[in-house]
Amino acid sequence: MNSLNPAQMADYRAHGHLTVESVFSGVEMEAAIADAEIWAETEIAGLDAADRAWYVEEAVKGRTVLRKLDNPVYLRPTFRALAASPNLLALVKQIIGPDPRVLFSQLFFKAPGGGGPKPMHQDNYYFGPNDLEGMVTAWIALDDADESNGCLFFADGSNLGGVIPHTAPAGQPFNLLVPDEIAANYTMTSAPVHRGGVSFHHGTVLHQSSDNQSDRWRRACAIHYANGKTELTQPALTYDPSIVVAF
Repeated sequence: MNSLNPAQMADYRAHGHLTVESVFSGVEMEAAIADAEIWAETEIAGLDAADRAWYVEEAVKGRTVLRKLDNPVYLRPTFRALAASPNLLALVKQIIGPDPRVLFSQLFFKAPGGGGPKPMHQDNYYFGPNDLEGMVTAWIALDDADESNGCLFFADGSNLGGVIPHTAPAGQPFNLLVPDEIAANYTMTSAPVHRGGVSFHHGTVLHQSSDNQSDRWRRACAIHYANGKTELTQPALTYDPSIVVAF
């Protein structure tokens, strides 16, 4: 079973993020991708106009693709199994403590040559937890993620600051982000992850991703865990408590 050594824990606390490679096997990632593709094809067919505007990218090389899907851990047994992995849960418990629960999860599809960027933001602004240390995001790389295909970038140490008020661009009420004039004050560091690795990030660390300029996919599953005592007391968006998955 995986465990973090003291140096890794210190690095996470100081920088707000930590990459752990080889948490999952290539076989597990291929199975997750296959399930994600089946799910995506089904969902695209049933989306109404409003949901298409939020979830669907424009056609990429003649193919319409989803930007993201929500709640894979709740809705798909394949992704629930990833979230319940003893290796992953052991690391999560070291970071946030006992009784982890998945409050929300997301599946991201960053298509070759077309996957768009995600502006700078803080997960703790979205979730508004009563304990800023009580949540961690486990970002599972289903594909190799690097600078060319849109890996995550972090403002190292920004987890030690407070939560910054976010704004939403016109017509994009769910796309909450740090205002440009504040974002310009931070230096961002890339955090590449190989397939099967996990990028753990603190809810207050500033992070973003660029567009996919490569000919490769950059798919990932973000699982937002909270410990047993942490509640969403001031969320910026609405989260359904009936879909929480406890382990």
